[in-house]
Amino acid sequence: MPENTSYDVDLLVIGAGSGGVRCARIAAGHGAKVAVVESRHWGGTCVNLGCVPKKLMVQASEYGDYVEDSHGFGWNTQEGAFDWGKLIAAKDKEISRLNGIYVSMLEKAGVKLLTGFASFEDAHTILVTPSELDPEAKPERITAKRIVIATGSTPSKLEIVGSDLAITSDEVFGLKEMPERVCIIGSGYIGIEFAGIFAGLGAKVDLVYRQALPLRGFDEDLREALHEAINQRGVTQHTQASPQRIRKEGEALVVTLDNGTELTVDCVLMATGRHPKSQKLGLENTRVRRTEEGRIEVDRHFETAEPGVFAIGDVTNHLNLTPVAIAEGHILADRLFADRSREWSFETTPKAVFFTPPLASVGLSEAEAAEKGAVDVYVSKFRPMRHTLSGRERRTLMKLVVDQGTQKVVGAHMLGEDAPELMQGLAIAVTAGLRKADFDRTIGIHPSSAEEFVTMRTRTRVTGD
Repeated sequence: MPENTSYDVDLLVIGAGSGGVRCARIAAGHGAKVAVVESRHWGGTCVNLGCVPKKLMVQASEYGDYVEDSHGFGWNTQEGAFDWGKLIAAKDKEISRLNGIYVSMLEKAGVKLLTGFASFEDAHTILVTPSELDPEAKPERITAKRIVIATGSTPSKLEIVGSDLAITSDEVFGLKEMPERVCIIGSGYIGIEFAGIFAGLGAKVDLVYRQALPLRGFDEDLREALHEAINQRGVTQHTQASPQRIRKEGEALVVTLDNGTELTVDCVLMATGRHPKSQKLGLENTRVRRTEEGRIEVDRHFETAEPGVFAIGDVTNHLNLTPVAIAEGHILADRLFADRSREWSFETTPKAVFFTPPLASVGLSEAEAAEKGAVDVYVSKFRPMRHTLSGRERRTLMKLVVDQGTQKVVGAHMLGEDAPELMQGLAIAVTAGLRKADFDRTIGIHPSSAEEFVTMRTRTRVTGD
């Protein structure tokens, strides 16, 4: 359409996940006429099939530990029976409440809500066809001056014989019964977190992954500490192994690994990554470019090769974390409709994995920092105060990576209780470029695990040039 054409809306956002909702709300707040298309879940993966229900299930899995640990503190508590159905019902109720909040936020902002599947007819025209959320709806065509693709990502499965017998994280939240024996394939965020969840709820868990250590990409000390914590959680790890096939035997599933091991289980969860959800959008009717794995290519302003069409969040496969998508959506809306830029430090994006105990990181790993020059490394390992009485063999690891030349703290890493809560504060310090001396002159909170980060005086080692 010519530039002087009248459009139905100033901005159309495809996908009502965290990034898309933020972009739509901020744009509407700046006076833009905005519409959002969502086919399935208002609030997106994070609210419905990711971060939120996952963390609720992690919390559920820890109550058995609390009962056991309480005995060391003089309590005569007794472990009760766990009811999977009650947990899922409570989780579903909370997710439904959050869905309503997302819809309400958009409506209050004056955003038009369209339920269905969006497909490009051209660079400014979207056809919305009905989805299962509103099957009685009629197809609707809408034009927009600018369009933002915020469709997120979807789980990937390994291409092996019997992969159709496995589930992904999309299905795990809706299981009618808790499996007693679970095989989890993959040691990324999802695999690690669900290994902890099912083990904590009493299932026998086998964790299969190709690497020697879990969580590829994280700091090596953290990975080693997590490997030990997984063993302590009672999870059986099958390292440097890959599944070859899955077959059904009666009501059970048998997973055959490439080392000849066979695992008989009730459920196989493939946590083998995610891929951008960029199919079936009609992108062939635009100049938008995608990579082979489906990632939508954008420039530093989140604009695609098609002028006026943008992409944010996991569909760009940049930093696939909810807060990053939110930041990108906010930045884009401000730039398009308020002619101003908002600054975020993506280089120091903190990340957390909600195992039991959890782990968290911000900044560079020791190996990454060493590639840039010499680094001072400070490591502390200790048994938390709680477990001196509970009797539980659980260790905490804390680590600071310091650039030797500037003495700036360029990385912080922790495995231990409350690690994500502590790391959010440390992320501010790393983002601000504080030096090790700033940590040293800060008075700690005693007694706490957190004080260890400001009392690490003895350098553990020097790495790099």
